[in-house]
Amino acid sequence: MAFDFGYKRIGVAVGQSVTRMASPLATLAARDGQPDWDEVEHIITTWQPAALVVGLPCHLDGTEQNITTEARRFARRLQGRYGLPVHLVDERLTSYEAERLAKEQPRCNTDDVDQIAAQIILQNWLDQREKH
Repeated sequence: MAFDFGYKRIGVAVGQSVTRMASPLATLAARDGQPDWDEVEHIITTWQPAALVVGLPCHLDGTEQNITTEARRFARRLQGRYGLPVHLVDERLTSYEAERLAKEQPRCNTDDVDQIAAQIILQNWLDQREKH
């Protein structure tokens, strides 16, 4: 399960290591980067993931942004609350790619972009695991 962290919205995607495919799942509302933890718990309880992946926002040159610290904090909270392994994944350009993909799909709305970004983050992580 992957999360595209944001201050106002957090995209969620699910995937499978057997098929190595990720799919968008949901967009959670957040307030200053804080989701409704009951919603997060419901999703984790329902899907029972083996691991969690959190996108790590960085500048194009790889340096960290202000939101990078908050994404790391969110990842630590997930790990502390649910005791699952949490992997941080470079998410550079995933939002741009998600916006492009959303425009190609006639039924997408702005909330879908966050879950599509989470899908891209998770797909990248699954692809990297396959290579190793």
